[in-house]
Amino acid sequence: MSSDALTHPTDAVAMRHALTEAATTAGYAPSIHNTQPWRWRLAGDTLDLYTDRRRVLAVTDPDARLATLSCGVALHHARMSLAAQGWQVTTIRLPDPTDPDHLATIRLDGRARVDQQTALHLRTIPLRHTDRRPVTGAPVRPEDLRDITAAIETEGTWLHTLSADQVLELASAADHAQRTEAAEAAWRDELGYWTGGNRPGGAGIPDVAIPDQAPQTTVPGRDFGHPGTLAVSAEHDRAAVFALLYGRTDEPRDWLRGGEALSAGWLTATELGVSVLPHSAPIEVVSTRQAMRAVLASTGYPYVVLRLGAIDPADAGPPHAPRLPADQLIEQSDQVRHRT
Repeated sequence: MSSDALTHPTDAVAMRHALTEAATTAGYAPSIHNTQPWRWRLAGDTLDLYTDRRRVLAVTDPDARLATLSCGVALHHARMSLAAQGWQVTTIRLPDPTDPDHLATIRLDGRARVDQQTALHLRTIPLRHTDRRPVTGAPVRPEDLRDITAAIETEGTWLHTLSADQVLELASAADHAQRTEAAEAAWRDELGYWTGGNRPGGAGIPDVAIPDQAPQTTVPGRDFGHPGTLAVSAEHDRAAVFALLYGRTDEPRDWLRGGEALSAGWLTATELGVSVLPHSAPIEVVSTRQAMRAVLASTGYPYVVLRLGAIDPADAGPPHAPRLPADQLIEQSDQVRHRT
């Protein structure tokens, strides 16, 4: 490939195709209750990411911190798609101070060589999924945990692995958070909307992804208020590793970067045969979020708890959650944005 081809974008049709593919790939991103709280706007050589307030959990997530984290995962997926297609990009986070819902702008800068890791991430994105069953395999290998941590740190976020005593603190916080939320009728209604039989088409958590009984886990999983059809064993998840994804500050830009780091770590984990289960309940309640910050000795702010466990290669795992059609998430425009 010539140096000229590497430094100059190609025609508008190629750019539009690449950006559409990136936004479509981003649709595989995990999100709290599978709400998929993002929307994209494509114009010329740019792709803009926005929070879609219609799919933000007003009761569970009033500050949209978890929605922003979810959008950060989608942003990283889009970045990986473009890199794997051979594009060099500039990413501007929170580009418009007057519009807090405008989370990022991705701009195509020209062609670039594709590295193996980016291409592998792109292949992994559709394979990644959430498994709420107990971890029953072998413990996560230390070298795998190091690689996952390193992937997270490349995105400007950190991972703190919990000690045995800290896992007990987490278990207490998770239990308290769920009891606190379940006592609120509005919270129960919101949960039921996204996980019940009348959830929106292409979104929410179906019964096939909800355990048919409460798993025997040290840290309680999400209580969805009703049993699903996902068969779980009676074994405990003693081999699970719990960790806190955290950052130095606690602002929307940090939550967005935290989501990008979660994507990088989760894709790396999947490639290493390690499952990832986010626990957001301890972050949703202010008092338990503060307790999780105390676990970090107040050196950072927790964004989400992660459970890590080795995957049995012979186990295909539960079905993937449904996804909204791309045309509901992507707005196409013929406008060509002028560079500044």
